Amino acid sequence: MKGIVGRKLGMTQLFDQETGALTPVTVIEAGPCPVVCVRTQAVDGYDAVQLAFDEVPERKLTKPQRGHLKKHGVTPHRRLVEVRGVQGIEQGATVTVEAFAPGDRVKVSGVSIGKGFQGTIKRHNFSRGPVTHGSHNVRKPGSIGASAYPSRVFKGVRMAGRMGGRTVTQRGLEVVERDPERNLLLVRGAVPGPKNGVVVIREDS
Repeated sequence: MKGIVGRKLGMTQLFDQETGALTPVTVIEAGPCPVVCVRTQAVDGYDAVQLAFDEVPERKLTKPQRGHLKKHGVTPHRRLVEVRGVQGIEQGATVTVEAFAPGDRVKVSGVSIGKGFQGTIKRHNFSRGPVTHGSHNVRKPGSIGASAYPSRVFKGVRMAGRMGGRTVTQRGLEVVERDPERNLLLVRGAVPGPKNGVVVIREDS
């Protein structure tokens, strides 16, 4: 299992001069991510590595954050992410885009774009009501439960509410190109989150 933390810069496209194929790609500025600490099955009950990303001045971190990074000999970074299942990496090493190669299958996790409070049609893909014969039920959700029994609304009924702003993992992506000099990964397709959003790229088993 391989993993790295990065920032989504946006989307572009690659054009193949020979075949004429057009490939949509997402540009991700990934790493370099120093390994802060290593979790092991014997000590912690699971295998993982804690990666740091986005180097910042020391004044922008809290005292516990500064102490944790200083204890492990890592300069101040804004983000700390644990990637599970990673083995064979020692503390103090640095993960770069060179860990991935073109053709690797990856999955990317990020916080989706928040849409605010939305109705059931946009949030859950409900169908609208009739618009003829004076009907006023055009975008209303309809019935949410019986009246006499059980005289309550069951948990989990799909209704209007806040949409987006949650962690989403997009699987089945592929690394098209990498640029070690500029710490860039070009991934085929779209990944969750807005521009400049922090994403976690992991090997897709």
